[in-house]
Amino acid sequence: MPNRLAHETSPYLLQHADNPVDWWPWSPEAFAEARERGVPVLLSVGYSSCHWCHVLAHESFEDEATAAFMNEHFVNVKVDREERPDVDAVYMEAVQAATGQGGWPMSVFMTPAGEPFYFGTYFPPEPRHGMPSFRQVLEGVQGAWANRRDEVADVAQKITRDLAARELDHGAGGLPGEEELAQALLGITREYDPATGWLGSGDTKFPPGMVIEFLLRHHARTGSEAALEMAEGMCEAMARSSLYDQVGGGFHRYVLRPRPQATLVPHFEKMLYDNALLCRVYAHLWRITGSDLARRVALETADFMVRELRTNEGGYASALDADSDDGAGHHVEGAFYVWTPAQLVEALGERDGEAAARHFGVTEEGTFEEGASVLQLPSDGGELGAGVRDRLLAARELRERPGRDDKLVAAWNGLAIAALAEVGALFDRPDLVERATEAADVLVRIHMDGHARLARTSKDGQVGANSGVLEDYADVAEGFLALAGVTGEGVWLEFAGFLLDIVLDQFAGEAGVLYDTAHDAEKLIRRPQDPTDNATPSGWTAAASALLSYAAHTGSSAHREAAEGALGVVRALGPRAPRFIGWGLAAAEALLDGPREVAVVGAPTDPLTGALHRTALLASAPGAVVAVGAPGDEFPLLVGRPLVGGGAAAYVCRRFRCDAPVTTPDALAESLT
Repeated sequence: MPNRLAHETSPYLLQHADNPVDWWPWSPEAFAEARERGVPVLLSVGYSSCHWCHVLAHESFEDEATAAFMNEHFVNVKVDREERPDVDAVYMEAVQAATGQGGWPMSVFMTPAGEPFYFGTYFPPEPRHGMPSFRQVLEGVQGAWANRRDEVADVAQKITRDLAARELDHGAGGLPGEEELAQALLGITREYDPATGWLGSGDTKFPPGMVIEFLLRHHARTGSEAALEMAEGMCEAMARSSLYDQVGGGFHRYVLRPRPQATLVPHFEKMLYDNALLCRVYAHLWRITGSDLARRVALETADFMVRELRTNEGGYASALDADSDDGAGHHVEGAFYVWTPAQLVEALGERDGEAAARHFGVTEEGTFEEGASVLQLPSDGGELGAGVRDRLLAARELRERPGRDDKLVAAWNGLAIAALAEVGALFDRPDLVERATEAADVLVRIHMDGHARLARTSKDGQVGANSGVLEDYADVAEGFLALAGVTGEGVWLEFAGFLLDIVLDQFAGEAGVLYDTAHDAEKLIRRPQDPTDNATPSGWTAAASALLSYAAHTGSSAHREAAEGALGVVRALGPRAPRFIGWGLAAAEALLDGPREVAVVGAPTDPLTGALHRTALLASAPGAVVAVGAPGDEFPLLVGRPLVGGGAAAYVCRRFRCDAPVTTPDALAESLT
């Protein structure tokens, strides 16, 4: 019989609905049950495309004996971290504080009051490599709870007190300036390997999209060649490696080097947020350099998102799994993406198949597992025939596809809207702008209530029960602001304003502090707040960026002051940990540059209006905001901006102090350098 998770909308929770474990969703009723039975709570956190989450589920949660022990001695709560990032953040902080590391699946044992006392991530079904089995962990925790309850309670209370007492150095009272940004650049330089193009010394490489955005903006503002060289090096390294899907476009989650000198191997899941962020970064790199590689990757990544992640409602699904059927009845990681020389010949014929093997580094020995290879692109050599990628993509479509997590996450759709809108505008792809507009409509219709409060997720047009967190409000506002600048439709600026007003009302504390959850959200053992980037921009700095852009559009001093207060954290953390606050550093670059405000005034049918608008969008001035329309049209920036000589004109301002209007694209481009 299905358990309680059968009534949930999360694909991850539904994957566990047929487990013999008597799972509860996160709810007051689950903790009440634990209090009534006098047993601890086992919190298990993961997400649908998490490979090791699937492994743990198959090995332990599907095992009848293990499930029976769990049901007898615990109240078992399953959480989708993508639906409840607040729950995940609070308990992951405890896991990292106690063990020095974290990850998913995350297992937390806690009292019925929600106080954690024992932690872990993946546990194998049998003891392995010095790691206890999952059953041993369960028995150990149950024994401690039964025989040393007072000791367990003391540990739980101490951990909870320590978490509550943690103070965040948020840099109140100071804005990041030239010195802090220069120190941040130096810190990134020290961690960058120019020989490989990768950031950091470890064997696991995650895409540093937010850091690259900072580097591009720093170059645009200061002319720093070092910043641009690092941005170009990182983008080329990612695009040529197996991190990038050389056949279908789009990026995998990360790559690792399993042994010295080995080929980098991807963890094959594909996340909406990675692809949205990187799609935009490559477009911005092209805007500065004109790189053909950057242009191709930006467009292919946008096309991948539309082709493989777009849902029937018009929004964008969260992720594709890493695993799929390999054609021999085995569900294995990477099966959809890897190739053997024989498979290339079968798909392309002997001549093109052998050329493709050389081009993409496919060998008889294989660079992955079972003689298969991950595709790479060491160079842009001309030996690959026309249409080979399309033929490989068509052949790959005959394979069993990886599973898709069809839930829409508001924040990640906001990032996708910004990327699709900008890529569509920069590369003259109105279809991509239309896809961005459709996704924005989905967020307004399904995720936003009559008070402009956001729901975190939806699936199949049904809104989820969980409230939006700070990153949802910030990233959706970011997407709406980008869409407003591209389309000239002021309604998106208005919607962004509704969301940012809620940020000020519900998420702001004293002296520039922002919280990840609203004032009226469910109370956890600690109110989460984290200004550092993880796989996505932190809600804190994403909010600062959106507030700054909105203030530039409207002249709102309240939003400007809130942005400046929130960016104090960049002054504190930027010089010390620049890799982990890249989005905040990018926002600080916009702050130092103004940001520039560009008002393009003219009739929509006037070709000069379109030419000036495109020139404004092509400018790389950090965080520049663009409004286009007839005089007095929907944007505050257009108020009081007359035509010049009866024709279109552009006004460039900073903090609403404006230069003389210009009437040619060349003059506008010069004023934006």
